[in-house]
Amino acid sequence: MKKIWLGIPLLSLLALPVIAQDKQEKEDKEESRVENAGKVLQEILNASDSIPQDVLDKADCVVILPSVLKFAIGFGGSYGRGVMTCRAGDHFNGPWGPPTMMALEGGSAGLQLGGNATDFVLLLMSPRSATSMLDSKVKLGGDASAAAGPVGRTASAESDVALRAEILSYSRARGLFAGISLEGSTLRADNNANKKLYGKEIMASEIVFKHAAQVPPSAKMLLETLQKASPKNKSDK
Repeated sequence: MKKIWLGIPLLSLLALPVIAQDKQEKEDKEESRVENAGKVLQEILNASDSIPQDVLDKADCVVILPSVLKFAIGFGGSYGRGVMTCRAGDHFNGPWGPPTMMALEGGSAGLQLGGNATDFVLLLMSPRSATSMLDSKVKLGGDASAAAGPVGRTASAESDVALRAEILSYSRARGLFAGISLEGSTLRADNNANKKLYGKEIMASEIVFKHAAQVPPSAKMLLETLQKASPKNKSDK
């Protein structure tokens, strides 16, 4: 009997390194997503035929979803994880702030052949779209109006599409960049991932509006890229 009781603490001690390693791997996974989001956005903004400067300058927040998996099992669907960063301040007129982790889920009716991974960039063009997305799950095209964004450096944010939509969406697959509609998909804050990234329980709204988190090292490229590309919010809000 004594041998059994002595063995239990010993097993617990042996398990500690495994638990610590698992925790570290989860944290590393979220940090890798943030780093990858920065790389994807930098590559897209450096491309000649990219998001119009006029449109980017009027965005309150940017969502980057690297390598979203699109699949087909009777119904088409999409699944991806990424990050959102917003301009600081009550009116989104400050510098770009710490990222909050995001999740894209959803589907579209009809047969889709094959499956591929696509990078998505979403621009949130209104305070309402940003606020609602941080507080609850948002259905694109339902809870918030969404449309394929205009493409090309000289395209205008004053186009009918850009003026009507609260969210403008873009995609990059196999080197091709284009505006794309994500209507029917849902976007939500991933607070479980936020906990892994920041090491504590923290809500997405606290990160964006209450400055409750410091910028993690993994977000350096992402924020530097955005701050250089669009340092000032030029919308009419």
